[in-house]
Amino acid sequence: MTSKTLKSVKIAAVIATTFIGFSTSAFAVDEHNVVSGFTAVGAPLGLHGADPVAFIDIGNRITGTAAHAAKYDGVAYYFSSEKNQKDFGENPEKYIPENGGYCTFGTSVGKKFDGDPKYAEVVDGKLYVFLNEDIFKLYQKDRAGTISKAAKQWKKIEHKAASSL
Repeated sequence: MTSKTLKSVKIAAVIATTFIGFSTSAFAVDEHNVVSGFTAVGAPLGLHGADPVAFIDIGNRITGTAAHAAKYDGVAYYFSSEKNQKDFGENPEKYIPENGGYCTFGTSVGKKFDGDPKYAEVVDGKLYVFLNEDIFKLYQKDRAGTISKAAKQWKKIEHKAASSL
């Protein structure tokens, strides 16, 4: 193999590796509702920076801080205390929002809309977030039905880009 051919192969390998790395990240990120950009822990921020442990354990929306951050499944979460960060680290599945943090009502109709933690509810130990107050009120008319439909739809749309729905 000539040095020119070897150089071409190396360049092609670098390009392919870079593309694969970026495409994998892009697919994973769209499975979770996150803000653009990266946090200090190297992942985009989920749940608008609200502390998911505070939602589940005390039923209160508290804003977390970058001083107490953890990354799980490609998403950064902020916590209001070191204890909450530790609790999350011990059992993240207990605390992550349902439907990738997207609006539960939107998910129930096959869409991925922003889930704003200002409009959220914990049901049976699971955190559900909603787009806005009006959508939250619609959800309240049929909580169980919306959650059930969202669970079924999420299986169909989880790995799809929000823009394609």
